[in-house]
Amino acid sequence: MPEITLTPTFANRAPADIPRDLIIERIKGCSRLPSLRSIDSALRELLNAEGRYTTQISEIIRRDPSLTARLLRLVNSVYYGLTTPVNNIEEAVFYLGVRQIRQLATVTPIIEDFQKLAGNTPFPWRGFWQHCIATAIITREITNVTGIAVDEADYVAGLIHDVGKIIMASAFPHQFAEVNRLVKLGEATQLEAEKVVLGMDHTELGGIYLEHHHLPPVMVETARYHHEPSRAAHYPNIVASVQIADLLVRHAQIGDSGNPERVNEEAWLGAEGWNILFPPGRGETERLIARAALKRSLERLPTILEGLV
Repeated sequence: MPEITLTPTFANRAPADIPRDLIIERIKGCSRLPSLRSIDSALRELLNAEGRYTTQISEIIRRDPSLTARLLRLVNSVYYGLTTPVNNIEEAVFYLGVRQIRQLATVTPIIEDFQKLAGNTPFPWRGFWQHCIATAIITREITNVTGIAVDEADYVAGLIHDVGKIIMASAFPHQFAEVNRLVKLGEATQLEAEKVVLGMDHTELGGIYLEHHHLPPVMVETARYHHEPSRAAHYPNIVASVQIADLLVRHAQIGDSGNPERVNEEAWLGAEGWNILFPPGRGETERLIARAALKRSLERLPTILEGLV
């Protein structure tokens, strides 16, 4: 990622004098995301639904009005090219398939929890949710093309990779606003501004928050190391997939991560995550096939997102 030259004013600015213990106390004081603790049980029926009849899957979906609304909105999006609007859940399930339903069932409660946690802090939240969902979708595409064996962990890890920004908005709204101001002015990168303004960046905030609430290690590692996947001790491939997905979504200018720094093709191809996923031994042909598949997925994303958030 290209470096931004700090202005003299910012370069000489002393780091925030906020005790680390106080930061951690505030992080732990943020409300828990119920969806992240219950996601396994909430999805269990859908995860095992391939052998069920469409009517049985539809009955599961009907229990959640928010999920039902998103399902119908998504299936009626231009992406699916339907000439007649779908108003029936059974028909929507038929068009989307169980895999897409699982992803939708994951997104719905987590994004709603995110919105509650973020509160009314000024920020382009809809664009941010789109960035998170897009990163989750592309993370899944990356794990598919690279042959990484995963369950739903990759998708959820991609979805919540930037949870530290939400925690900052919730626990430190004034510092969050100052970080965004500095980043928009181009005075510093996002991570640099966070470290000076708060004394801790969003990756560490997110890691501490998820660890405190006993979330799976893959989610903690992703939040903490998605800018430095080589530091992930246990799940480097998933963390690397999230890093590349994040960069690709920003490259395509889909949604709004809060980081306006442009990402060109060389940036994501040169990222350490790409080298983790495609070490020299994998061959150039495989790299080219993966690049083509991911670019096709990026082209479909905007329409999918319109149906999700």
